[in-house]
Parts: sequence; C-alpha cells; structure tokens
Amino acid sequence: MAVDVLFTGGAVFTGTGSPLHGLAVGLTGDRITTIVPEAESAALIGPGTRVIDLEGRLLAPGFQDAHIHPVGGGVELLQCDLTGATDAADAVARVAAYAAANPDEPWILGGGWSMDHFAGGAPDRALLDAVVPDRPVYLMSRDHHSAWANTAAVRLAGIDASTPDPADGRIEREADGAPAGTFHEGAGELFGAVRPEGTEELSYRGLLRAQELLLSLGVTGWQDAMVAGASAGISDPTGAYLRAVEEGTLRVHVVGAQWWERSGGLEQAEQMVRLRDELAGRVDPDRLSLGTVKIMVDGVAENQTAAMLAPYRDGHGHDTANSGISFLDPAVLRQAVQTLDAAGMQVHMHALGDRAVREALDAVEAARDANGPSDGRHHLAHLQIVAEADTARFAELDAIANLQMLWATHETQIDVLTLPFLQDGAVDRQYPFGDLVRDGARLAAGSDWPVSTADPLAAIHIAVTRIAPDLGDGAVPLGGEHQRLDLATALAAYTSGSAYVNHREHDTGHVREGYLANLVVIDPDPFTLASEDLHRAAVASTWIEGEQVYTRIENQSRSHA
Repeated sequence: MAVDVLFTGGAVFTGTGSPLHGLAVGLTGDRITTIVPEAESAALIGPGTRVIDLEGRLLAPGFQDAHIHPVGGGVELLQCDLTGATDAADAVARVAAYAAANPDEPWILGGGWSMDHFAGGAPDRALLDAVVPDRPVYLMSRDHHSAWANTAAVRLAGIDASTPDPADGRIEREADGAPAGTFHEGAGELFGAVRPEGTEELSYRGLLRAQELLLSLGVTGWQDAMVAGASAGISDPTGAYLRAVEEGTLRVHVVGAQWWERSGGLEQAEQMVRLRDELAGRVDPDRLSLGTVKIMVDGVAENQTAAMLAPYRDGHGHDTANSGISFLDPAVLRQAVQTLDAAGMQVHMHALGDRAVREALDAVEAARDANGPSDGRHHLAHLQIVAEADTARFAELDAIANLQMLWATHETQIDVLTLPFLQDGAVDRQYPFGDLVRDGARLAAGSDWPVSTADPLAAIHIAVTRIAPDLGDGAVPLGGEHQRLDLATALAAYTSGSAYVNHREHDTGHVREGYLANLVVIDPDPFTLASEDLHRAAVASTWIEGEQVYTRIENQSRSHA
C-alpha cells in the first residue's frame, strides 16, 4: 500500500540503542505506518507519495523537552532581551537601545543577563540608572533566580536599607545597607505589588513565538515547568495554552506542571487535582494535560541558595554559616509528595544542591512507603551536585533524573561564581551523569529555556564531551571523563526518556509503526561525527503528525527535507 511520505537513504535512530541502517520509513496521515528494508520500499511509492532522500542524514524521533518555560521565554523575546549580550557593557547598551525604541513603555521589562558578566554575579542599579534614569527597570537574570533593578524601580517598591531579606531570598546591599540593585530568589518578589503583570495576549504571543523557535530546534513536545502560577510579571500561561488548543495553533503536545506555592499548604493538592480533571474534560489530554506538580526544593549554587550538605565557603576559603535554602521544610516536602502521589499526580522537583536532592529522594521514598508503587514517574531536575550515596537511590525509588545537559561544562559562571565557594572535591560531583547511568537511573532531558538555549543538539554535545565547543584545546571535562554519556544514551534521554516522563511513550519518543509521525531530520548524522564535532549537527527539518512544520532554509536547495 502506498504511503504519503517515505524516508530513505539515511540511518534511523529509533529512540534507543544504535541507529539502524538500510531501512525505509513510511508515513500515512499522522502516523508511522511502515518500516521496511529499503530494498522493499518501491512497493510503498504511489502517485502521491513524497519521497525524501535523507542523503546520509539521521531520522530520529522528535525531541521532547522535559523541563522548559516556553511562555516566559517567548515573552522575553518580545521584551528587552539580553540573552545575546557578550558582557556587562553590551547588556547595558541593549537596555538603552530598547528603552529608546520603546519610549511609551512605563516599565522596561525583560531578562537574560548573565551573572558572570558582573563582579560577584551582582549588577548594580547605577549601571541602569545611567541609561534609564526616569522609568523603572526590572530584568530577570538568565537563570531566573535573580533580578536586576534600577533606582526608580527600587524606590517605587519602597525598598530601602531597613527592608529585611525575605526568608527565601537575599538583597545585595551597598555599604550602608541600601539595596545595590540585585535581588536573589524571593527578594525579587518585593517588586510584586508595583511591577506590571503580564497580559493574556502577551502570554499567547509569547507561546506562539516560543513554539516557532522550538520547532526549528526539532522539539515536538514538552513539559512546561510552571503553569497555574505567575512569576516575575509573567501571567499564568494556562490561558495561553487553552487558547492555542481552541484556535488550533498549538502544534506540539504539552504537559503542564502546576506550580506549588511554597508559602501554601497541602490544600493545594486538592485544587491541583481538580484543575487537572477539569482540563481533561475540556481538551484532549494528549494535546494538553495538567497532571504534574512542580516543587522548588532549593535555589541555585551561583547565588548560594542551592541547598548543600556542607556549608558554602567565603572568598578566603573559610566555611560560612550558609548552606543554602530548603524552600520547603523536609517534613512538609515529604507530606506533599506523599499526598500528590496518592492522588495520581506526578511530582517534578527542582533539586540542584546535594541536600536538596537527598530531601527530594527522601520525599519520593516516603510516598513509596506510604502508597506503594505508582506510575507517577516523579522526576528531579538539575542535579548539579548529587552525593555519591544517593545516585543509586534513583533506580531504587523509580525516580527519574531530569538532566540539563548543557550546564555540565566548565564556564565562567561555574568556575568563578560557584566552585570557589564549594568544598574541596565538589568539582568531582558536578552533574554526575555517568554515575547515574551506571547506577541504573532512568534519564530524561530538558533545557530549562530561557535559562539557557533550548537546542537539544547543543546540550547533547556537552553531555557527550563535558566540554563546550568554544573552550578550545586543553579544556578538561567537568567532573571527569567518567561522567560523560555516550551519544545514543544522550539522544534517548531527549526522545524516548522525556516521552516516558510525559506519559507519552505509547505513541511518541520512538520511530515505530503505529506511533505519531513526530520526527526530526539531523544533518549531518551525529553518529558519523567525532565527539568534539557534535556541535556541527543541526536540525534540517521537523515533522509533527506527518506534516513538515520546519525546514532549514539553506538546506532546501539540496534536498526535499
């Protein structure tokens, strides 16, 4: 029987293991309907069949991002976007240019500044005052754990030397105690009463802009790590998703992780179950579902809010009294995960420091002890430092390691702002991917975009090498070569692994007959490249439900795909 689309002439990564050769893959409608030896493929070609010669490129399942903030990322692309800034001066110049181009905006909002561009990771308000003295400016850092504000914004929010640090954050201060301009974690919410809230229209535009970008990177599904909550002036994206479903503009499949307010109580669980069920009655759960809950267990290491087993050190190498912040009391976390697990909800936990990872695993263990085995597929994201004693617990507890692979390399933020303030030997425990695999952990992968690029292939390069392409000769792999992943394992994490986390392994994440034709063509085939050249691989085309939704323009002249 003839198929609508036929791929030939390239290797096929099925979602696990080594790629297969000599196969032809046929699509009919929205499904993969036929996989046969290429010698038998002529029988699948009819008058209307589109035959695509891969010319040696790789056909693979579409990528799925298991931890991403697409609506916020899309909105930031529409606002003052600092992600491309090369240094502090460039960031300030971009703010000045944006303010000049948008004279009627009452606030300058956006984000993307890098902590490593500023001394101590903390830009001061005077830099912003010099270019925008007359309007409030509020800009999130690239990792979204700190905010940079000018004097006009600080005054409008009523923040001064007498304002105490909130329990879940810290204000950078000048010598007299006045706010210096950087606000870490919960301190950023001191602006909440005066900072403009985002509109539903802006969120919708941000979602569509993000989807456009993600399709170009081969991402055909994702887990949004913050819905049913608002942060830093970006409104709850749930309405944007619903509108996109209703108008037919949401092309990907989305799992939304409902935001657990750490100031709230267990009553949130009942509300979240109700919202999950209400949404399931309105839209196809295979397009959009809300069966996951996102819990922030700790902060980040570069501003010393990641929860550590040992204290941070000061600039002279002496122990401080600070070992980071557990945003939830461990007993409360255990009770929350136990309650959510019993209600059939998945729990997605931000756990970056080794103490946070242990507290999160303890919570999963408590749920297993109380409720027995479940299909929750609970997962821990980030995992910058995992104690050696805890890597084996992932497999034991059926907890999934959700990796942000791009971060597992030496770069300024980790080498200057993080490692000097950690205990001796901490470098050996940074992003211990290899240890997790050897101890049997199931892997998924996500980008945390807009914290860092959403490009899965850029992340996979670092997962395999542990060295960023721009570090040059002589660079050493972060944490040691034994923490590297092989290419097939990294690709599986970003395809079948994330599909499993999203409860979509029954029809996505694999190249199999009967599965949705959510596919990506990668050029050149990364399995033909030396590991140090993996960054050369790029998405040539993206397919969703049998339809080509993205084509790399420079590639069109030499191929149909």
